[in-house]
Amino acid sequence: MKTNNHGGARPGAGRPRGSGNKIRLEDLLSEIETVTGRPYAEQLAYNYAGAISREDWTKVENYDRAFLNKIVADKSEVEISDSAEAIENKRAAFADAIRELTGLNNDKTVE
Repeated sequence: MKTNNHGGARPGAGRPRGSGNKIRLEDLLSEIETVTGRPYAEQLAYNYAGAISREDWTKVENYDRAFLNKIVADKSEVEISDSAEAIENKRAAFADAIRELTGLNNDKTVE
């Protein structure tokens, strides 16, 4: 078998098929809790407070950005509530727009 001296696939190289990740997130968080004696979220708050008390504004900004990204990502659900009158007005406006687009007569109603 001729080998390529410039890299490429090698027989038996790489991670075996079907093998899992070496570090699972749950295991990592559990280990952090064991070592620090507090849950990870509490440790983050402790580190953040420490950065503020040391006036390490670069780290504070990094924490602020990370926390804000997490908060915004968690706020993906928005609830909108309209009154019955507002819903009816929207239906009427939609029906008018459909009539204009399709050229339907004004006597016909769209439901």
